[in-house]
Amino acid sequence: MLVYPSGLDLSSSHLRFLTARIRERRRAIGSRWRRLSAGRQALLALAHLRNGHPYAQLAAGFGIGTTTAYRYIAEAVGLLAGLAPTLEQAVLEASRKAFVLLDGTLLPIDRIAADRPFYSGKHKKHGMNVQDLADPKRRLLWVSPALPGAVHDVRAAREHGIVNALTEAGVACWADKAYQGARGTVRVPYRGRWETLSAGQQAVNQSHTKIRALVEQAIATFKGWRILRKLRCSTTRITGLVQAVLCLHLASSA
Repeated sequence: MLVYPSGLDLSSSHLRFLTARIRERRRAIGSRWRRLSAGRQALLALAHLRNGHPYAQLAAGFGIGTTTAYRYIAEAVGLLAGLAPTLEQAVLEASRKAFVLLDGTLLPIDRIAADRPFYSGKHKKHGMNVQDLADPKRRLLWVSPALPGAVHDVRAAREHGIVNALTEAGVACWADKAYQGARGTVRVPYRGRWETLSAGQQAVNQSHTKIRALVEQAIATFKGWRILRKLRCSTTRITGLVQAVLCLHLASSA
């Protein structure tokens, strides 16, 4: 396999943050010698998450075996996922904001037509449904565990307990039409065709759309991690990957 130099469009703070976590892990378990230093292992994991390169390509570039590359990346992802905020922590942070934004996004996966639970009729593709909470400054506060793509957004929000948690904390939340019937503190636009809405309802929906545009920008930044653009791993590992990326996203924006 040919090997060539490459780069990552990340700041050094990402590398320092993950390197520190890996060093702490190695000290905790008494790890003595490894093929890669903590810094190189962190760089390996970041390359996988940011660029989505396969394990074999990364292994060749770092001069290690494919199995070793997989093990090192899985360890780093597990460390990061364990540091991701819980819904309770996110709601506590949200209570300090004027409002939050809720939206669902589909992470594409490589499944076939027979895998109906993962097929999203809305997006016309197979994927995993994740729910996102963002603040008014376009900063993600929390990303939910992944559910099959066939799960509707409002159902996913209820299963994760998002609506109840925000309502109990008294946090105002803006969401799109997919969350009709959520109630609580979740605010959605008026339903119906534009021409059938009153002037007041049209004005409310226009204002609602402008506010919700903030969460779309937050999700776009989140999907800048190319591993999330086409997931080719087991669906049981996707939640960990999502939480790892969220942890890095929050660490860099802190």
